[in-house]
Amino acid sequence: MHIDLPEKLYYGIGEVADAFSVNTSLIRFWEKEFDVLQPKKNAKGNRKFTPKDIKNLELIYHLVKQRGFTLEGAKTHLKDNKGKTLETFDVIRKLETVKAELLKIKDQL
Repeated sequence: MHIDLPEKLYYGIGEVADAFSVNTSLIRFWEKEFDVLQPKKNAKGNRKFTPKDIKNLELIYHLVKQRGFTLEGAKTHLKDNKGKTLETFDVIRKLETVKAELLKIKDQL
């Protein structure tokens, strides 16, 4: 899954929900369930997600929605493989991008 967000320091919850094609309530729920999500909140209480939060959300989305992990299974997976999971996910995402580019080139031939 490729998330299409502009380069910014902070993203609103609406932008994030639209990028993932989910409801804002799911983002808020995942924030409560997963300790790795720590969005900043302004004086009004609006959540502001950093690029690091977006990467963690991508990982959670991948585990729960794409690989079919339960919430407990995803939490356990994240705790057991703290740094390795995010690194592995970044490699997988880059390889998927390369694959998509190669398929596009193949179609043009």
